[in-house]
Amino acid sequence: MIGSLTYPEVVAPTLIERIGNTPLLRLPQFPGVSPHVEVFAKAEWYNPGGSVKDRAALSMIREGERSGALTRGKTIIDATSGNTGIAYAMIGAALGYRVKLAVPANAGSERKRILSAYGADVMYTDPLEGTDGAQLYVKKLVADHPDEYFYPDQYNNPANWQAHYRTTAIEIYKQSGNAVTHFVAGIGTSGTFVGTARRLKELNATIRCISFQPDSPLHGLEGLKHLQTAMVPGIYDAKLADEHLEVSTGAAHEMARRLAKAEGFLVGVSSAASVVAALQVAQRLVAGVVVTVFPDHGSRYLSERFWEE
Repeated sequence: MIGSLTYPEVVAPTLIERIGNTPLLRLPQFPGVSPHVEVFAKAEWYNPGGSVKDRAALSMIREGERSGALTRGKTIIDATSGNTGIAYAMIGAALGYRVKLAVPANAGSERKRILSAYGADVMYTDPLEGTDGAQLYVKKLVADHPDEYFYPDQYNNPANWQAHYRTTAIEIYKQSGNAVTHFVAGIGTSGTFVGTARRLKELNATIRCISFQPDSPLHGLEGLKHLQTAMVPGIYDAKLADEHLEVSTGAAHEMARRLAKAEGFLVGVSSAASVVAALQVAQRLVAGVVVTVFPDHGSRYLSERFWEE
């Protein structure tokens, strides 16, 4: 009560509680896709940190707290290409933890500025070594100072894929009206694909789960791995994929431009690659419901030249 006025109690989620429950968006009808096939994407930029990585980062931090590996005196440290680091930095700021990150030096300027805004301590590593080099850098630092850090190790931490097992898969299943027939996702840490595919197959064994990766070791699909030439994540389970696809950087760039200019979807490069892969699946179906994931928004990539090509 303020003076003579009484206000109702406001019940609203905290920043952390806002992670998850992102919308499932219907994509437009593309040429060559049967009218009996629908394609949807989870718009993960609705998470407070702006990407799908909020889910995994929160899961790994909470598991660290539960196990006692993360205590108030320790700094959260990990290797990242950008989005998981932003999620760590955002959650760390909200929960009162220091965050230190190893990031390849060629990461986009937008992601670098976001990390700085959240107050993360960023160490830039050799761009030619990618996230593999950043991982090796962190592992050595943690080995030299084990008592200073909590190292979630997103590439090898089961709490990564478990976040999607508990949340992303259930959301997709319910939001599609239990009608999803095909799930398509890219492989980076592999957490999104592994956790979501594992749970979807438990919910309905007929759902086909398709993974994709870049078609070359030298690619521009931020956050994704060319598994034949990269360090394979420990949490990756190749047996979960009913099919493996490849997507070129050029096709993803072209799709990103098309989605923005023709459809109003300003999405990140890996999101555009997801649509390319989802359409490879959709165009050969007579009927079905194909669901993919938009990991983040295009605003994190606006400094890249491909937009003007």
